[in-house]
Amino acid sequence: MTTTNIRDFIAQARFNRFHAGMLFWSCFIITFDMYDLVVYGSVLPVLMKEWQMDPIQAGAIGSYGIFGMMVGAILFGILADKLGRKRVLMASIILFSLASALCGFAPGPLEFSVLRFLGGLGIGGILPCLIAMLTDYAPKGWANTFIAVLMCFFSVGGILAAFVSMLLLPTLGWHAVYFVAALPLLLLPLMNKYFLDSPFVLLGQGRIGELRTALAKVSPLAAIPENTQFIGLQEKENGSPVAALFTNRRALGTIMIWVAFFMCLLMINGVSIWLPKLMVTAGYALNSSLVFMIVLNAGAIAGTLLLGKLSDTWGVKKVLVPMFVVSAISLTLLGYGSNMVVLLVLVFITGACTMGAQNISYSFVSQYYPSFMRSTAIGLASGVGRLGAIVGPTFGGVLLTLNLPVAMNFLFFAIPGLFAALAFAFVPLAVKAREGQEREDGPDTVPYASAANAT
Repeated sequence: MTTTNIRDFIAQARFNRFHAGMLFWSCFIITFDMYDLVVYGSVLPVLMKEWQMDPIQAGAIGSYGIFGMMVGAILFGILADKLGRKRVLMASIILFSLASALCGFAPGPLEFSVLRFLGGLGIGGILPCLIAMLTDYAPKGWANTFIAVLMCFFSVGGILAAFVSMLLLPTLGWHAVYFVAALPLLLLPLMNKYFLDSPFVLLGQGRIGELRTALAKVSPLAAIPENTQFIGLQEKENGSPVAALFTNRRALGTIMIWVAFFMCLLMINGVSIWLPKLMVTAGYALNSSLVFMIVLNAGAIAGTLLLGKLSDTWGVKKVLVPMFVVSAISLTLLGYGSNMVVLLVLVFITGACTMGAQNISYSFVSQYYPSFMRSTAIGLASGVGRLGAIVGPTFGGVLLTLNLPVAMNFLFFAIPGLFAALAFAFVPLAVKAREGQEREDGPDTVPYASAANAT
């Protein structure tokens, strides 16, 4: 009987049409994931007038979606490792797409709020499944690049929401803007063959035929003998995947990752919400302040792609720690800048080193933990990070009520970046070889991880 090391088989594969299709449909889903979140802001003025809502009610409805995302990331992340990622991913797509489309039929704020929460649940479950799947099936040297490209499409979704709203709101009304969200549901059969369960689940559940089919898609030209024995995957540890986050010397790393995600999303959401206001306070016109937001997001896209490539070369941790330090420095300097060109450069760097680094952080988490608990780890890190996303806008509001100098406001927003850098610096990376687990992918390895580029 011959043996096939699954991890080595996937690592040695060449990028092909299947990988391109898997990445394309993943990016498509993320685009509509963000579309659903952002489009609420586009229709909000119309809804407030039609349903006679005050700002507090409108803000609460916006929070329901974010709260749903936090719950969905944790709940569906755990379920994905238990039931299989493909099943949970499909359920999440159906839930968020259907709930979003039904928002167009909502007769009032109550029904709209319930649908926003349900849509948020589905949205929360999508990212842990997609990131884990891309990590599972990425050839050697491609994992961080895959995830970097994926995360860029959050920005594409925001742009799409703006354009669709501009096109449909004046002619067809706000209802039609939400009907567009049904598109992923309609195209689900086309993307079905590109979404796969993890090799660990397929092997563990005895679905050998599906495992062989998945590996044939990953490397069509590589022959797998009929009587082969599959090896190379870490055995599932006793207990739940949640408990496994704190066993086998993972506890410190897990806590530090959660701290980093909380701090980074607090900083990102706070800056994203309040940057225009801070620049207006500093004496710039509103239109100029909106330009800063465009540059901030452009920096995020460029930074994500660049940092993803650098992470595949040097390792994620070696990229993340200095980038968060640079983000804190650039944010602090924004408070002292006066030349427009210098300010735009600083804003671009801030976007690259805050949003860009946060996007790559998901890649770090996906490679820090073994396959059997990967979706759980990503879901919980994302859920804790969402708490920071909720705190960030409030944190900025409190700062503005204190009437501090503009430079001090930017300094306080920079401090969480330093905490994020410090937290990632304390995530322990150690070599822990097990039978079938030895691999030489990079300069360091992480505890029990199935890919070594998370260094």
